[in-house]
Amino acid sequence: METTPPTLETKPEVKSKPKPAAPRRQVVNAFSPTLGVAILLATLFTAWTPNSFFADSLQEKLSLMLTPQSPTEEIITTPQPQLRIGIVAGHTGNDSGAVCTNEDGEVDLTEADVNLKIAELVKKNLESQGFQVDLLNEFDTRLNGYRAVALVSIHNDSCEYINDEATGFKVASSLDTRDINRAQRLTACLVDRYQRATQLPYHAGSITRDMRDYHAFSEIAPDTVTAIIETGFLNLDRDILTGQPELVANGVTQGILCFINNESVMPTPFPTTTP
Repeated sequence: METTPPTLETKPEVKSKPKPAAPRRQVVNAFSPTLGVAILLATLFTAWTPNSFFADSLQEKLSLMLTPQSPTEEIITTPQPQLRIGIVAGHTGNDSGAVCTNEDGEVDLTEADVNLKIAELVKKNLESQGFQVDLLNEFDTRLNGYRAVALVSIHNDSCEYINDEATGFKVASSLDTRDINRAQRLTACLVDRYQRATQLPYHAGSITRDMRDYHAFSEIAPDTVTAIIETGFLNLDRDILTGQPELVANGVTQGILCFINNESVMPTPFPTTTP
């Protein structure tokens, strides 16, 4: 059965009066806070990466962003003091030490020259490791009350031929040292590392009382650990002492570093001195 669809009534259109437009100044003022908040939130979420989410809280990020930063501000750090090491070039500034002559009886080598060359190389090696190094003469006035983490005096033995056994090095510390443990450690380090570097034998049995009574031992501050080393005999060991001074200096350097760095080394007991 057909039905007639209901007729839709159309209501007359009612026109509302237009509202007066707000002054331009009010629109801008009302929009400014909203715009500022939007910019702040956009900047915040840009900086708020997953990494920063775990590293800092939202409050910390916001505080950092709102804190004025000075582009010229510098961080001032206090440098760490350098460890001081003293190296005595035996006989330098005083006398020649042992004197070597050629077949014509002319002087062609002195102990002082050999000592100084080795001492200069040791100084250079240690400075490259960041230490403050004093290169001292035999009777240097700076030895009076000298304070350092270690003082090592470099010497060499006779130019004269003694026998085929007169080859190798010697190391000794002071008879009157106040810190036997540290003195033994410095001696042990020098013996071990120098022998490894040069392959020269160690002459523990020929260390003299003069070595143990070395004048600088009584001049320096009591808390300065010291040792004297004779790096070889100027006769049978001349080739290595004059031809490979870098190798010799490296052995002394490694011995000093062994002591300063508390490296593993077997203790060396004080040897019995000979007259």
